[in-house]
Amino acid sequence: MGKPMTKSQIADHIAKKAEIKKVQAAMILDEIAKLAYKEAKNSFTLPGLGKIVLVQRKARKGRNPQTGEIIKIPAKKVVKFRVAKAAKDAILGKK
Repeated sequence: MGKPMTKSQIADHIAKKAEIKKVQAAMILDEIAKLAYKEAKNSFTLPGLGKIVLVQRKARKGRNPQTGEIIKIPAKKVVKFRVAKAAKDAILGKK
């Protein structure tokens, strides 16, 4: 496995493909990220990649692995990313 691409490498790749400056491509990436953060409470979809959703987890009981003691885990909000079917098929290949 190779190393994951950095933001700079992604911006460079987009800039070459779209024939724009690297600074503009980086600004587009930043704006997409800001928009995703702002809209996550309503769910934010990146077509072909997936959806960012805010999920409310219920309070539940858990167990301390060291002592075995039962503890109460409070309710909380979590952010999840659901991968689009198109992305799964492109990465894993169709069955």
